Amino acid sequence: MVTLFFFVSGFGFYTWASRIPTIQQRMHLNEAGLGAVLFALPVGLFATLPVTNVLLSRFDSRRIMMIGAVFFNIMLCCIGFATEVWQLVIALVCFGCSRNLMNISANAQSIGVQALYEKSIIARFHAVWSLAGFAGAGVGALMIHFSVSPMWHFLVTGIVLTTICIYAYPDSLRQQPSPRERMPWFALPNKTHVKYGLISFASMACEGTMIDWSAIYFRKVVHTSPSEASAAFAVYCTAMTIGRLTGDRLAHRYGIRTMLSYSGVLIACGLSLAIALPFVPTAILGFILTGFGVSCVIPMVFAMAGRSVGMSSGSAIASVSTVGYFGFLMVQPLVGSVAQRAGLQVAYGMMVGFGLLITVLVRATLTNERPLGAVEEAEAEELGREADRYSL
Repeated sequence: MVTLFFFVSGFGFYTWASRIPTIQQRMHLNEAGLGAVLFALPVGLFATLPVTNVLLSRFDSRRIMMIGAVFFNIMLCCIGFATEVWQLVIALVCFGCSRNLMNISANAQSIGVQALYEKSIIARFHAVWSLAGFAGAGVGALMIHFSVSPMWHFLVTGIVLTTICIYAYPDSLRQQPSPRERMPWFALPNKTHVKYGLISFASMACEGTMIDWSAIYFRKVVHTSPSEASAAFAVYCTAMTIGRLTGDRLAHRYGIRTMLSYSGVLIACGLSLAIALPFVPTAILGFILTGFGVSCVIPMVFAMAGRSVGMSSGSAIASVSTVGYFGFLMVQPLVGSVAQRAGLQVAYGMMVGFGLLITVLVRATLTNERPLGAVEEAEAEELGREADRYSL
């Protein structure tokens, strides 16, 4: 049932992302203005990280996940009803807060479920998130085609997703942390988690740019129709989903370090292709390569962080996210500002550098360990000690 919360998160978020061009046009925003508005969402994400960290070290993660999910769906509806820029900004801040509560607690749940299996399944949860994103983007393309307003689109989606959460909650994993795991407010990430966070930073910068700007890139650089731009975004989502469905198998066969190194290369190559040859076939191929590249970085990094000793899996993930979400916080408004002055192709060129940075960080930081499945308590502690050796 934890899988359904990943579905809710992915479908809801990509429902919003698929209508960004429509909302930009309705609000009469240029690229710089849109970048400033989009800054509100990661502000909400980042602002609640310390709170989420403490909550997950003190309360059952399933309760935090459910509260965050309901809040998430309510705020999705509110975005659709926004008619002024200031209303949209407030709704996006709250949307980011709720998404943070739901996603980090859902990832904590997934690591708890992972411990029940012998083989790695962690990437499959994120594959469901991506599959849901593909479905959300596809429905968004249909809504655009039939000229359905975001208000009704988001309202119906929010009601359906809330119903799914109510159905899934009773069978989610009970995961009450022990008192020794309780964290102080505003605890800083340790050295190991900072290193994981830097890799997450680069990946989230690329992924956030693809989510927020890919449809606009196709409309303004590749010169496609709004429905074709949404379809291109759906193709990217499909590639990311396929990458996550096969990620566990590749990690077992080649090792995390090798797989993540090539992930950065794929991101850089895919974006370079879309920039150098801004035509429909080549840009779509570039987006496919980028989708494969970003697919498994966050799931694998979160899985390694969740094995650390000394704190609960939820607190560890929140700690890594503190660094990683700077990728959303800092880069998206920068993309909008650069796009306004120099064009989206130049802005996307910055993401090529982040893709290469992932490869550099992975090779400098990680040993070639492979994800493991069910472990006894003593083995879990040994995994935590191994995680501390993923260092420079």
